[in-house]
Amino acid sequence: MFIADLHCDTLSALYTKERQGEAVSLMKNDLRLDIQKMNKGKYLLQNFAVYVDWGEEENPYACAKEQIRLFMEQMKQHGGSIGQARTFREMEENRKAGRITAVLTLEEGEICQGSLEKLKELYDAGARMMTLTWNYENTYGSPAVLDERKICAREHKGLTETGIAFLERMEQLGMIVDVSHLSDEGIADVLKITKKPIAASHSNARSLCPHPRNLTDGQICSIAERGGIIGVNYYGKFLADKQEKGVYFSKIEDIVRHISYIADLGGISCVGLGSDFDGTNDNPDLKDASYMEYLACALKKQGFKSSEIEAVCYKNVWNFYKEML
Repeated sequence: MFIADLHCDTLSALYTKERQGEAVSLMKNDLRLDIQKMNKGKYLLQNFAVYVDWGEEENPYACAKEQIRLFMEQMKQHGGSIGQARTFREMEENRKAGRITAVLTLEEGEICQGSLEKLKELYDAGARMMTLTWNYENTYGSPAVLDERKICAREHKGLTETGIAFLERMEQLGMIVDVSHLSDEGIADVLKITKKPIAASHSNARSLCPHPRNLTDGQICSIAERGGIIGVNYYGKFLADKQEKGVYFSKIEDIVRHISYIADLGGISCVGLGSDFDGTNDNPDLKDASYMEYLACALKKQGFKSSEIEAVCYKNVWNFYKEML
């Protein structure tokens, strides 16, 4: 059993530590994901998100460039264990060489500051997936959950003209559109405008947990019918609408529940993993990337066949990238 994960915030967490003067390493650290933990968890692929909170950053583009610089340095330092992939061929080369594949992604379209030239520059650096929003209304559209620290007021809550232009350019370049964090109206616009398969890299089922960050049944079916992929998020708040002594817990049984629901609704081939490691802190059963065998065991206990467990844990993501990259 191998693992392919569509989303983590480890890169931005490492960059935060670096800015605080700490020496950082992707090989071994005190975060929930590093190379040693991924090797123990049998990872084939990990998406590394360049995440920028532009409510806190004066220049989100410059912050993104610094994270990409750090990413490249770590790829060079640990090239025997992990390698960036811009194409599916490079993914296969990494696999044959026994290296984990690292795919660079972008979380928060404001990184590009409304510039198609900056989008192309980031694509050339290897970014292969991007969310149009995080938790702010921005140049491109509205989020599923609004952080009021920075709001660009608009009458409509779908995509802006700039957002539509970015969608079209992303499809031309071959950059995957990620609808996690996007409003329902924005997702409807994406489904209407785009032609290629899309991703929801770290989102769950709203019918099981009524959080606006989760996907409706209709959205799940539309993404699946398009040949897209949905990465189930391990964040307790998106898994179950319940607290224990004021705390949300990330339980394996709830992760399995969302995987089962999405697979039943959209078909087994549409569901994968999107841990959100190092972007959440919610008392998890899966304490870090080395614990993934427990998820496989829980899926087996739930009645998933070996072929279905392989599909969810890595093959669906691998096949999605085979088509898209």
